[in-house]
Amino acid sequence: MTATWAKAPDFADQPARRAAVAAQTVVDKSRYLEEGLTPLRCLTCQSEVMVRKSSSHQTSIQWTGDPAAHCPVYARLAEQGAGPGRPESCADLDRTIKWAVDEGVIDIAE
Repeated sequence: MTATWAKAPDFADQPARRAAVAAQTVVDKSRYLEEGLTPLRCLTCQSEVMVRKSSSHQTSIQWTGDPAAHCPVYARLAEQGAGPGRPESCADLDRTIKWAVDEGVIDIAE
């Protein structure tokens, strides 16, 4: 018998609970990937992103397209071999987000 490991149970033997988990997953995805995001254009390159500030230290950014296709900083990083999930950022976008918070365009949801 081969041992298996799962991060969470799949509730295959509990159809009602499995359906409830699936429904909650849809709600969670919407909450974390869509709710509270504000459209914002970089003041330098005009790339459009969706931004949420959950605290003064936490920023979520969803790109509306491939960052390397729209932002010269990310294009340069991609040319150097950096891939998705890279820790580098664009200082121009960071400044734009700070400006948006300071001007009240983006609220911090603390």
